This record gives sequence, C-alpha cells and structure tokens, in this order.
Amino acid sequence: MTGAPAAAFGPEQVVGLLGQTFTGLSADDLAELAALTHLRYFPPDTVLCHEGAYEDTFYIIAAGEVLTTKQISAAEGERQLRRMGAGDYVGEMALIQNAPRAATVRTLTACAVLEIDKADFEAILSRSPRLALSIIRTTLNRMRANDQVAISDLQKTNRVLAQLDRNKLEFIQVAAHELRTPLTIMKGYLNVIKLDPAFHDSDDLRAALDGLSRGTERLHEVVNAMLDVTRIDSEAAGGGLLAAVPVPLKSVVNDIVHRLQNDAADRRLTIAIEHAPDTPNINADPTLVQKALYHVIVNAIKYTPDGGQIVVRTRAVALEGAPRAEISVHDTGIGLDREHHELIFEKFYQVGSVALHSTHKTMFKGGGPGLGLAIARGVVRAHGGRIWVESAGCDEAALPGSTFFMQFPVNPPNAKKK
Repeated sequence: MTGAPAAAFGPEQVVGLLGQTFTGLSADDLAELAALTHLRYFPPDTVLCHEGAYEDTFYIIAAGEVLTTKQISAAEGERQLRRMGAGDYVGEMALIQNAPRAATVRTLTACAVLEIDKADFEAILSRSPRLALSIIRTTLNRMRANDQVAISDLQKTNRVLAQLDRNKLEFIQVAAHELRTPLTIMKGYLNVIKLDPAFHDSDDLRAALDGLSRGTERLHEVVNAMLDVTRIDSEAAGGGLLAAVPVPLKSVVNDIVHRLQNDAADRRLTIAIEHAPDTPNINADPTLVQKALYHVIVNAIKYTPDGGQIVVRTRAVALEGAPRAEISVHDTGIGLDREHHELIFEKFYQVGSVALHSTHKTMFKGGGPGLGLAIARGVVRAHGGRIWVESAGCDEAALPGSTFFMQFPVNPPNAKKK
C-alpha cells in the first residue's frame, strides 16, 4: 500500500514486538497472541478509533505514530492527550468495559498496526493472567498521566479565572466610584430645587422631581452594592479581620423586616417573624450582617407573587460542637431549580433571560445587578458561616417556594474586637 512503513513484519518480528509490548509473557503466550493478530497498514490521517462509537478492535502500533484526542466542547474543540508509537496499544478500555470509545485515535504518519478483534482479545485475556496484568498496569499509568494533564489544565484555568475575577472587581470599583460623584451632585441639586417655592406650587414639577429622586436613589443603591461586593471580596482575598461587636440578632431581624414592610405591603405580601427563645446574640460586624439579611429578604420579595408570604425565623444551632445562630428566610414564591442553587450566589448571575431584565428593587421578578446574594454569601463567609438555599424547583403555578439559610458562628474565627 502507498505510504506504508518501509519495515517488513514477518512472524518473528510480530512475536518480538509483542514481547517488548507485554513483558513477562511466556513464549507460548506470545505465539498464541501473535496467531490472533492481523497486520494492516494505514496512511496518515486515518481514524482508528472514533470517540463515542462502539467498535470491536484492539490495536497494537507496530510502526509509525498515532495521536489520541478528546472532544472537549463545540467551542473548545479537540484536546490532544498523547502521541504514541511502536509498542503502544489503543482501544483496550472500550473492549474491556463494553463501552463506546472514550477518545479518537488518528494516524499521524503511515502506520503498521496489529489488530485483534474483540472475541479473540477477550479469549486471550481469560487464558493469560500475565497479559491482563500487563494491560491493567499500562492502562493505569495512562490514567495517571491523564489525571496529571487534567490537574495541570485546571490549575492554569483557575489562575486565569482568578485574574479575570480580580480584573472584574477592579472595574466594578472604578465604575462605582466614577458614578458616585455625579450621583452625589445630582442628589444635592435635587434637594436645592425642592427648596424653591415654585416646586411646591406645581404638581407636575413635584411629580417629575419625585421621579428623579427615586431614580437617583435607586442608582445610589446599585453603586453602593457594587462597592460592597468589592470591599467584601477584597477583604476576603487579603485575609482582613472582621471588627466584631455583640450583635442582638433578633433586633437586627426586626429592624430589617420593619424597613421592608412598606415595600412588601405595596404587593400585598406579609412578612412574619418567628424567633426561637434560644436564639443567641453573635459577635459580628453589625453593618455587614444587616446587609446580608436585607439582600436575602429582598430576593424573597422579588420572587414571591403578590399576596404571598415570607417567614423569617431565627434559632440556635451547633456545628461540630461550636454554637451558631441560624436565620432562615422562607417564601411562597416560584422556587428555584437545583441547577441554580449554587450559581445564584455568584456575582452578576441572573436566573432567566437577561433580555427580560427589568430593574426594580422589589417588583415581582424585577431584575437588578445580580450582586445582592453575592454580598450575602461574602458576608456570611467572612464570619466563618454558611449560606445555602433549599427549593423543590421552579414552578410559577404550583409555587413551591424557597428557603435561604444563613448560619453565623457566635464567635467568628479571626475576628478582632472593636
């Protein structure tokens, strides 16, 4: 065949190659194995194994080079796993497991290959424990090598993601500071205008200025959220210590709920509070705890239809013997699919289509910058606590609801007293 390797392979050469490939086999084993092989020649760029296909051939490379690749995704394409040459073999795992090929094997050069079909391969394995052990050893070595490649790739990816996250935080911080200055000026001028007597004499002017004030205040809240998330992440990355003071948790919950009662009432939502008698006070940063609770309750308001209910509960819990305080926020809202249970705590993550985004603090399914739950997670983690969500899934008809849990240690690690 055109492009075939120059070397010729007679019976002696085949036995010699098998002896180098599978060390420790007896002469009888090698002879029996050689009798089951079929020598074939392939030109470059021939696919021997097709990823995902069920195929019945085991290949031993006699001469030439082959390349093993794996499809990662449509966007990333194929990843090269290894190059192999004379004495290497491919295709054993699919035959042993009765599974589809895990990777694609393609000839890089003209190749001479020894083929063994599945039935003969299984028969010789059952009769030769030494051959089975040799294949197992080689396969395990390949798996270890693949693991090291995967670990190295993950480490590189994590470094890139960490740098991108730092870049994103820096951009958020700069953007927030740039926005805060003109917003402060706008709020100042709006307050000056409201002092003008003409403002009180015109209903239209009053309505226009009230709208401007609400919009400016909303922008100010978004900017503050941007600065909060950068501050929390920066302190976490730098190992900053919390300035902890005694925090009366029941009072904090009562204050935040009272602050949001009007927003809830506008949508006929009720917010109930249930404090367990044993709810402890905690040592914490009170401002940060208030922010975390505020954002979690606002999230519950957003995803609960008009007329629904939200219940905020507190109680004492313990983790590995250490006392903790738990706050749970349960709603009768649309719920959340399991695939989003972790992702919703990531910065800027939005459930649903961004094209349907509608910014509003407490409107049903109203959007936002996607920072509230990220701030809550950052606050809880900064105190050495846990935050998570439980929900049976998203259903806008059945309304299964969601429950968010926050656990704060009574005495957070690495805290400094004010």
